[in-house]
Amino acid sequence: MEPPVRLASTGTIIHGVSVGELLGVSTLAEARLIAGESGLGRVVQRLNVMEVPDILPWVKPHELLLTTGYPLRNTPQSLGRLVADLDERGLAALAIKLGRYVDELPPEMVEQADRLGFPLILLPNDVGFDDILNQVLTDILNRQAAVLVRAEEAHRALVHVVLAGGGLDEVTAEVAELLDISVAAVDGRGRVLASAGRHEAALRDSVTRDLAREAATGSGARAWVSVPVIAGGHHHGRIIAYSPAGAIRDSDVSILERAATVAALAVTRQEAVNAVESKYRADFLRDVLTGRAGSGERVVARARAFGWDLERPVTVLVAELDPEADERTAQDRLVTCWTAAMRRHDPRGAVAGFSHEVVAVLDAAVDAARVAKDAASAFADTPPITFSTGTSRPSSGPETLPEAYSQALKAARVGRQLHGPGAVAHFDQLGVYRLLSLVSDTAELHAFVRETLGPLAADDDAENADLRRTLQVLLETNLNVAETARRLHFHYNTLRYRIGKLERMLGNFTDDPHLRLNLTLALHVLRMRGI
Repeated sequence: MEPPVRLASTGTIIHGVSVGELLGVSTLAEARLIAGESGLGRVVQRLNVMEVPDILPWVKPHELLLTTGYPLRNTPQSLGRLVADLDERGLAALAIKLGRYVDELPPEMVEQADRLGFPLILLPNDVGFDDILNQVLTDILNRQAAVLVRAEEAHRALVHVVLAGGGLDEVTAEVAELLDISVAAVDGRGRVLASAGRHEAALRDSVTRDLAREAATGSGARAWVSVPVIAGGHHHGRIIAYSPAGAIRDSDVSILERAATVAALAVTRQEAVNAVESKYRADFLRDVLTGRAGSGERVVARARAFGWDLERPVTVLVAELDPEADERTAQDRLVTCWTAAMRRHDPRGAVAGFSHEVVAVLDAAVDAARVAKDAASAFADTPPITFSTGTSRPSSGPETLPEAYSQALKAARVGRQLHGPGAVAHFDQLGVYRLLSLVSDTAELHAFVRETLGPLAADDDAENADLRRTLQVLLETNLNVAETARRLHFHYNTLRYRIGKLERMLGNFTDDPHLRLNLTLALHVLRMRGI
């Protein structure tokens, strides 16, 4: 269970004094608690005076309700239910003057107050309600102002930390010192990004194991608090605070809210820095893979500045989002997953995101299929978005990386055409498709298809598409008419009729092996359409 999330305050009074503290002010020095001692920790944020019998629609939570009993003078039995009704609406306490309109409180009212922990206070007759209202409200407002001043001072200190170049580590350390609690910043997936405080280890362990955490009750203090970190409408994670003594109060939560705002500033700043660095890495890797980065020595030197080792034998992998998943958020997620996978398997490998693909340059000794599987597993929590992966032959150095990149890109795209979205293909496993993919003049390939298949090359006629399917199965079964009829669920005579029609359109392919080869290649090219 997540720790209780408290949203940012709205500017209304959110602080107050407990009923127990209230009994210590001068105007209530002679007041006496009649019942509900267990509720002395209830917080009073406002006061109200009971002037009408039907007071319930006019009361609010955390109120101290003052009364002389006058509205109920003719129906004292109503006092029995009054405590339960007020407690149900979240009031803090009921203070009453006896003797003028109500002589004594019904025993059931006292018993019910004790059972519910709802304080009943007997007011001295010589104290006016106006004196109580003035003194208590002044105390509440003074406390509210003190809390706001403290929160503002903390906010300025936290902003100074960020403006001085600090990040989440410095923000959490500052909050932990200000509040004397343990604080952690976690991302949207619950991973701890920074933590500080005397109980930092316990906090990290608890967050990692996602233990159940609940706020303490009573005076408003609690052991766990979670505040969301939101910037630009995006949820970047949470600030989690922990105090084993259960000493986190509402005033502390206000500071945690300010810390979350400052943390959002630090996160967005770091994201901007990462975006610039990522662009530089991507631009450089794109130049390397297109042969525009200069000499091999220059490429190796610049790559070393990024922490990449391009001197060793490497393999190029291309992960390309499948067309139906062409979304910017998916691309960012794809880059994140591949970067994490590369960090685990080859920290010196290069990885960068382009417009709709991610390119990784991996140590040739590392299992490329395992890296791709690792990245796909991390990406799998965003269905139905998928990506196809292509792997090149090993590259001996920077000079051959452009060729390896071309191989990986073709493997990804041919693999998708042959096996559908989410395919993983190696360039050397493409068979005849590898040879066809090496033909750079796609117009020539399309012309070959039209010349070889004639009207069967187009999809605008359903009958021609059906005949093309028949031709494909015939060639796959080496002209085995019985097997073809079984696969297509045709009668034998129907298939013989179709074969005759195909030969009238294409030529005598049943007797001409060269024509059969051309037809097979043309059908393969059609399967690669769009490359």
